[in-house]
Amino acid sequence: MSGETDLACLLQDISPRLECTPVVFCTLDKPLSACLDYEPIATMVEKEGLTLVVTKACADKHQLEYSCVMHKITLEVHSSLLAVGLTAAFARALTAENISANVIAGFYHDHIFVPENHAEQALRCLQALSKAQS
Repeated sequence: MSGETDLACLLQDISPRLECTPVVFCTLDKPLSACLDYEPIATMVEKEGLTLVVTKACADKHQLEYSCVMHKITLEVHSSLLAVGLTAAFARALTAENISANVIAGFYHDHIFVPENHAEQALRCLQALSKAQS
């Protein structure tokens, strides 16, 4: 249950899955308990405020400000939180394609948020990274 730590195995089994629901990052000066109606995909408390990742539809409905629209790519491999090099490997691959990436790690998977207009290109890039390990 602790996940894979071997980088070669992680990259070979990365299995990226693109979710085509547009999402956005927003920041609010409210406690998380006041934002649960937004059904956040992810949250992060920062000294400047609460960051929420929500669907674009939700942000538009609640008139939340955001700067760009992203799509989420989930790496289906169960990576350990102690794995070394996975983030660096996919960041290098996406950097080579000039694709911005914002990463949030869950207990089981890494989730990469990429600009909506680069989502398919990012998916192909990650698939190629995995294939190169075979």
